Amino acid sequence: MPKTVGVAVSHAAFHFDKLYTYAVMPAQQDQVRLGSMVLVPFGRGSRPRMGVVLACDAEPESAKLKAVFDVAPASACLTGELLDLVRFLKARTFCTWYEAVKAVIPYGAQYKPALAADGVTPVLQKQLTRHTETLYRLAAPLPEKPRPTAKQLAAVALLSGGPRTQADLEEHGISRAVAENLCAKGVLAAERVNKSIDLYAHIPQKTEQLELTAEQQAAYDALAPHLADGQPHTALLYGVTGSGKTLVFLKLIEQCLALGKKALVLVPEISLTPQMIRRLKERFGRRVAVQHSALNHTERLLQWQMIQDGGADIVVGTRSAVFAPLEGIGLIVIDEEQEHTYRSESAPRYSAQEVARWRAAHNGALLLLASATPSTESFYEAQAGRCQLVRLTQRYAGQPLPAVQIVDMRAELAAGNPREISLALEDALRENLAAHKQAILLLNRRGYQTMAQCEDCREVLKCPKCSVPMVYHKDGAGGRLLCHYCGTQIAPRPAVCPACGGKLQYRGFGTQKAEEELAALFPEARILRMDQDTTAAKDAHEKLLASFARHEYDIMVGTQMVAKGLDFEDVTLVGVLGIDSLLFAQGFRAYETVFSLVTQVVGRSGRASSPGRAIIQTTDPGNPVINLAAAQDYDAFFAQEIEYRKLGLYPPFCSLCIVSFAGKKEGEVAAAAARFAALLGQEAAKHPDIPLRVLGPTPGSILMINEIYRYKLTVKCRNDKHFRALLRQVLGLYEQEKLPAKASAAVDMHSDGDI
Repeated sequence: MPKTVGVAVSHAAFHFDKLYTYAVMPAQQDQVRLGSMVLVPFGRGSRPRMGVVLACDAEPESAKLKAVFDVAPASACLTGELLDLVRFLKARTFCTWYEAVKAVIPYGAQYKPALAADGVTPVLQKQLTRHTETLYRLAAPLPEKPRPTAKQLAAVALLSGGPRTQADLEEHGISRAVAENLCAKGVLAAERVNKSIDLYAHIPQKTEQLELTAEQQAAYDALAPHLADGQPHTALLYGVTGSGKTLVFLKLIEQCLALGKKALVLVPEISLTPQMIRRLKERFGRRVAVQHSALNHTERLLQWQMIQDGGADIVVGTRSAVFAPLEGIGLIVIDEEQEHTYRSESAPRYSAQEVARWRAAHNGALLLLASATPSTESFYEAQAGRCQLVRLTQRYAGQPLPAVQIVDMRAELAAGNPREISLALEDALRENLAAHKQAILLLNRRGYQTMAQCEDCREVLKCPKCSVPMVYHKDGAGGRLLCHYCGTQIAPRPAVCPACGGKLQYRGFGTQKAEEELAALFPEARILRMDQDTTAAKDAHEKLLASFARHEYDIMVGTQMVAKGLDFEDVTLVGVLGIDSLLFAQGFRAYETVFSLVTQVVGRSGRASSPGRAIIQTTDPGNPVINLAAAQDYDAFFAQEIEYRKLGLYPPFCSLCIVSFAGKKEGEVAAAAARFAALLGQEAAKHPDIPLRVLGPTPGSILMINEIYRYKLTVKCRNDKHFRALLRQVLGLYEQEKLPAKASAAVDMHSDGDI
């Protein structure tokens, strides 16, 4: 039993984030182990702080060791694999130990400091109370005398099929009093168990066999052997939109379960989870657990406990589900693997792909990346033979790819059409409505109008706290201006310029205005808007998408959330509006993002028996990225993109490390960033064998957000332990000079450079 422990303490600054040694009191020695959550005295005032035990029998730093205040029960202990994940995150992402701990366990399973009933003794308290329920099971036959009541007979009959919860019994009209009476007679036994929650119990399970096409079967045959050999493998399933990649996953999951292993399925955003959950629940029923941020803390905790207790064979969720406490993983699927949402933008700044690769190696599992538009890095790896490439070239059921028309919006304006919906798209929508088919329109800007500009001084009305234009939202009396970065509002919308008193002119085009324009053109059409404003409520994504699937709407207009992964039989027309601004976005992945978005949304069309078509509106109809996306020609796009990456020295030919600086005073932030760059140059000179190029510092692409100024330093490097050690050294020097008080520094090894 440990006499001393090494503890990672919460709220530690980067330069004093190490393991601190504490004594374990004799009464605690049976409870404390590796991975235990503990409460410890910290600092001069010995204030209680949360910690986690990462070493046992640590060497005492001094003769006078402080003792652990309290320890959480064994059920809250981190498993061996989760502990290794904490170490991995600490080594790779420049986070503190406790930031890594908080990433791998959900809020509800964490603890906080509190005081015992005496008001003095520091103790641990769960962030959420543990939810338990009573489980009854048959313990003995029901005696014939005294004569049993009808309710008692019903209870025994029900429980003869297996244990049931109190809630189950009550649903069948058997009260708690009846159950407790039978317990008193020794007929039933009761125990308290963790409450489980079948979140999607309304989805019926299907039993029919999965029918694969010859091409899907070939893909499955190429991948399935990797599930059985116990060795780690990585493969890229690259299939055109609508080729039925999901059916290949389902068949692989079936095989994985048959081998007694477990599966993890990641999707890039919440809007895609309902469809993936439905597919998995229909096939695998109650053994599917869900982890994503739209669940409330209690739901998420109950699902997490179910996974930890071994009650789930399959976990589906967004980025953070990669930390699910599954034991014995055989398969990890990352769907739409190119999506930026797999990269965390707050500490720990990890990439779900990197964590999944580590877990696949740790478990001897197959990591399957899947996409119609793989990231340039993944496809390069596959081309170089570092991961297996499996292609699906045909649409499922032999459907052709949609016919695509590119409309020049400059010509529309010249022809006298001032609207944002072209005449070609208007005609196509009219035909589609007449045929009782559905349409999806992508417009990557929410709100009504995207800026207000003064007619006199030409100033654009910006957020007082951020260096971005405010967006007009036409809701409520008089509407409001909203900042999409910090949430600042001005209501009602102003009519005159605050700088000079001139008249404000509102222009631009967002999803609200598109919805209004469509309603004016097609008064009979039922229009659904999908953006951050309409999907803020709980389960809104699922409900809105389900109603669209039931054909309760004819046209869906929305932001990026409508572009990917969705599968609706009646959608035969897709329109792409306002894509041009993304072509000129900062960050080296701008072209890849546009190509992926256009290809993906075009692929939503014509997925069933009726052929599909797509219309792309642009002011740059000759743009090669748009034309290659319209042709769904990924190979040609990749050939062009990889040359650009090579020429500019961007990933996959190097790693890109972004060090961002944030603080209240612009001058101090700029000076701190410059000092960091100087320190990096000074330390790098001592290690000429470490290849790197330093660019900047420069202001962030948005200089100020919520009254905080942002600068960045871009470092092209090789992401290995030598470079990371060098950067750690520089961060330590930066903190020694007390510069974080002027500008906090954050390191991101997975950014696309656009901060």
